[in-house]
Amino acid sequence: MSPSLVLRRFWTLEPAAYSLRVFIALGGITLLCWWRGDMASLIPLFLGAIACALAETDDDWPGRLAALLVTLVCFALASLAMELLFVHPWLLVMSLGVAAFGMTMFGAVGQRYATIANATLILAIYTLISLEQRGSPVLDELWREPSLLVVGAAWYGVISVVWCAFFSRQPLQLALARLYRELARYLGLKAALFEPLRELDVESRRLALAHQNGVVVAALNDAKERLFRRLEGQRESPRLARYLGLYMIAQEIHERASSSHSPYAELAEAFFHHDVLFRMQRVLSRQGEACRTLARGLLLKRSFDLAPSEQALVDLDASLVHLRGELTDERKALLPALEAVADNLATLARALARARHPELGGSGDKVLHDRTPQGLGEVIERLQAQLTPGSPVFRHAVRLATTLVAGFGLLHLIHPTQGYWILLTSLFVCRPSFGATRRFLWQRILGTVLGLVAGWALITLFPAPALQAGIAVVAGVAFFALRGRHYTLATAAITLMVLSCFNQVGDGFGLIWPRLVDTLLGAGIAGLAVLTILPDWQGRRLHRQAAAAVASERDYLAALVAQYAEGKRDDLTYRLARRNAHNADAELAAMLANMQQEPGPFRRDAERGVPFQLHAHTLLNYLSALGAHRGESQGVTPAESALAEAILTELDGLALALERREPIPPGEALEAAKGEPGSLLGAQLMLIARQLTPLREAGAALFAER
Repeated sequence: MSPSLVLRRFWTLEPAAYSLRVFIALGGITLLCWWRGDMASLIPLFLGAIACALAETDDDWPGRLAALLVTLVCFALASLAMELLFVHPWLLVMSLGVAAFGMTMFGAVGQRYATIANATLILAIYTLISLEQRGSPVLDELWREPSLLVVGAAWYGVISVVWCAFFSRQPLQLALARLYRELARYLGLKAALFEPLRELDVESRRLALAHQNGVVVAALNDAKERLFRRLEGQRESPRLARYLGLYMIAQEIHERASSSHSPYAELAEAFFHHDVLFRMQRVLSRQGEACRTLARGLLLKRSFDLAPSEQALVDLDASLVHLRGELTDERKALLPALEAVADNLATLARALARARHPELGGSGDKVLHDRTPQGLGEVIERLQAQLTPGSPVFRHAVRLATTLVAGFGLLHLIHPTQGYWILLTSLFVCRPSFGATRRFLWQRILGTVLGLVAGWALITLFPAPALQAGIAVVAGVAFFALRGRHYTLATAAITLMVLSCFNQVGDGFGLIWPRLVDTLLGAGIAGLAVLTILPDWQGRRLHRQAAAAVASERDYLAALVAQYAEGKRDDLTYRLARRNAHNADAELAAMLANMQQEPGPFRRDAERGVPFQLHAHTLLNYLSALGAHRGESQGVTPAESALAEAILTELDGLALALERREPIPPGEALEAAKGEPGSLLGAQLMLIARQLTPLREAGAALFAER
């Protein structure tokens, strides 16, 4: 492999650019401190740069610059407040608690606000750690610690803004490539459903598909947000037009891939002795491989090969021609569904073909929905909506504030060496859900142990200060490279960095035991807080999320019926209804995954929720099939309109009953689903009507006596 290809492949790794920026920042700080002979400034400068890197948001360079200015103002105020209050413990702890609550609540406005708010809390505690290392502040050095921390943050911020000016599109490329990789996995799981086996465990495969659907939805949302931030004022850019086209194609692929036209068990039974299901499975597998090569080609600037998927589609058409010549009555009834699947796969293939020139994707509506708050009024409205004990954000804010106050009280009670690491550990470990807190708690402890052992070994084997400074830089880079997927190793890296830095200005060995004890104490406080302070057991909100999923599917169906009646339009209203339905489905899947990690009595709620999730996701698949075939119908008949209205009414009643935890009303849509369907719309509406019966039963089971 040539060096240029190796470099190009490295450039396609998601943490590569982030790690390089951190390397430049930490390496520059280290060289400056060595040149000036001022290694005492290394720690606050490092901590400031790390806090700014944690506060980094995805934007074009003007947006990044604006976010940086806000971040530096927040950092300066937080650090100066900690410095002024350091010798007044009561005022300090009250301010820390109020700041933790306020910053967490402010994060409810949007992800960008949450990122900056969380980094500001981290920097406030970094200030306390740095002050403890130096000793109590004196009047003539009042500005020293805040200045160094903010200078370190500003140095990384300048690197980030300049980098963004030169490589603004790279995060978008990575997001789109990740989206197509996740679509490839989804298509692979979808292909497994077409395996022509009797007694196939469809339920477990559907569950895996529902989970992967949540991953795809998250990738779609991430790509959309990155794209939206770069489209403002630049819609005429050919490169951005290409990326926008790729995103729209991904949406179409997702809708078609998530479609279901008939229960798979019926298809497997009817066509067990024919190869048509195998051919469909092969087409989906090859199309998944095409998505994977498209993702790779997007990053490496290479073309992708559609020949295998195109040949598989030709073979499927030949199989269908052969099948039509030997139809039995049972097969004849299912043939329309089979042909609809084949048509869907052919359209999916055409969407993939358009990805070669996505900028030529037509003149349809390509407006993206902006979810950021529009003005101060909407910010206040979002905050007010969360100011209730029923809000998960409010509960987390109270827990985090109490955790930091309790940690502060503990460190003053037992006066441990380097006690402010207790607060930092609690801040990193305390998460909105019990499952996430438990996971990060054990990863934080294990990573700290690994880092302390590695740090002890390395500063023993390499006592030279220059080598230890180099180890600190490499460990800091490793933290940012690993923290997204390997938090245990990332914690080990940041612990190693801390030991190496502290050994530049004092005794790094003396930090080993205090850091271990403080980590155990901080993790224990966070764990107890999540268990005892307004515990947010996911099962208590399961009925609300189930209701939200049903309500969003109801709105999606209403948008679909309008499309069939008035003609196909890929406008923002329709796309928003579709995206909201998939978002609600993904949030339900994520909630059940979190419930699986809760203590035994609460975990049982997840067992009740899984059947509901499966039936709700199946309903969404039937709706997606309607979306995939828009434009093929000649309007809506009165019978279809009546059936659709009955389904919408039943979904309304089900959503309301779930929200209020009331008895599920009897369904009437199935009574309207009589006779032979005259079109694909009628066939899908009948499937949806039949699906409502198990969905109602699964909804009723959510409230069954424990």
